[in-house]
Amino acid sequence: MPNEATEPNGPDVLDAAGATDVSDVVDGLDEFCAQALADHSCASLSLAVVARDEVVLARAYGLADVAARRPATPETVYGLASVTKAVTATAVCLAADEGLLDLDAPIPGDHPWTAPTPRQLLRHRGGFPAFYNFHYDTGPLPIDIADYRTLVREPGTGFEYSNLGYAELGRVLESATGRSEGDYLRERIFAPLGLDTFGYGPAYTGSAPVAERYSAGGEAYPTCFSDHPAAGAGWASAADVALFARTATRLLRPATAAAMHDAVPIGEHLGYGFGRVVSHGPGPVVRSHGGGMGGIAAMMIDLPEREISVAVLTNSTRKAARDAVVLRLMGILAPGFPREHLAPVTDQGRPMTQAPGEWAGEVGTPQGGVTLRISVLADRQVEIRLAGGAPVTVPAGASEQWDLCASAPLQLPTDDARVNSPHLALALRAGPERLEGRAVAYKNGDLEGRLGAYLVHPCGLRAV
Repeated sequence: MPNEATEPNGPDVLDAAGATDVSDVVDGLDEFCAQALADHSCASLSLAVVARDEVVLARAYGLADVAARRPATPETVYGLASVTKAVTATAVCLAADEGLLDLDAPIPGDHPWTAPTPRQLLRHRGGFPAFYNFHYDTGPLPIDIADYRTLVREPGTGFEYSNLGYAELGRVLESATGRSEGDYLRERIFAPLGLDTFGYGPAYTGSAPVAERYSAGGEAYPTCFSDHPAAGAGWASAADVALFARTATRLLRPATAAAMHDAVPIGEHLGYGFGRVVSHGPGPVVRSHGGGMGGIAAMMIDLPEREISVAVLTNSTRKAARDAVVLRLMGILAPGFPREHLAPVTDQGRPMTQAPGEWAGEVGTPQGGVTLRISVLADRQVEIRLAGGAPVTVPAGASEQWDLCASAPLQLPTDDARVNSPHLALALRAGPERLEGRAVAYKNGDLEGRLGAYLVHPCGLRAV
């Protein structure tokens, strides 16, 4: 059974929104959610459905705090991780409507190409790579984002999901408004929309109860700090997330709201607008954003044609319980909702076809070059030797963007990578006598401890 569930507001509310009877959503929901938590070792889950401007369903299951045996309730606040990008995007658009910034003016800074614009950054087309630097102690962060704030492609030439880009948007927003992002969000978005539980920062400071966060193995997370709060430092209840999804664009001029949902394709049936993944093709339009980081798996969905929105929040790194509940709800509210909406694939895999051979070069790091040697073997295997250490043989693949992709339990021997990024991933393109691309230091999940940093470095090798 749910923990202090709010009751549905009547069987005709969703009918009025053009969807279905709310009893269809509720029927069997309690048993399904309880089983999802048990099946996927998830501590708790909170969900909400909004029709038009009304919360028609809000329920919570499991424990918000396992040690204290405190149950989750519909009022419990959860971390939002990357759902925060939708909030930051709304704030940037609002500041543009107020004449405080120009969505098409290059941002300040020295860059190898023309500097990206806020419009490009909002769409993850600013040329920055993937990045995160999660840390759990107070004081200065041990990894400096400035060492990785480097464009890897010309802005506007391709999609790459990047917390770095949203970190830049946060800086642009604060410079333009003269306010901290948290203050601007509270004054210009949360308060006008009546979203009382929303918060922003490394820890929740509001008055609502908050869910503790847990690793996939059940370890509790302490406060998490990063250099990119604009990409993932939001907090809210499920009901307020669903209300935000339904109402946020009303704060914007119609042309700005339309631009927010003008999504450049990132796949066959999906595009990315301003902090929103937007569907195209058959079926109802779906606008969504997911979020995941240490102890957080969140999903926000809006169905504009049906005037319905949905939020599902959990306090576990593992996304399986979140996904199971989202698919059940959307199977009723939007039949045919595709699973790929939950985690859009922007680079399809394929078999590696690189011929056997030897390659030698280095990984560029803030501390200097680190030697790297690769042997491409038969049967789509590669042997990787890093910094003269023992070789490791692993399977290799490829993708639409990269000709050789591989991951190995190898420690990049830099101070930054040693903090908490013990794996190495390679993504390389083949050229005449060259392999060039990236070497990424990261942590492969959090079953053996908290998530660390995701650090992208340039990498080049020559045939030997």
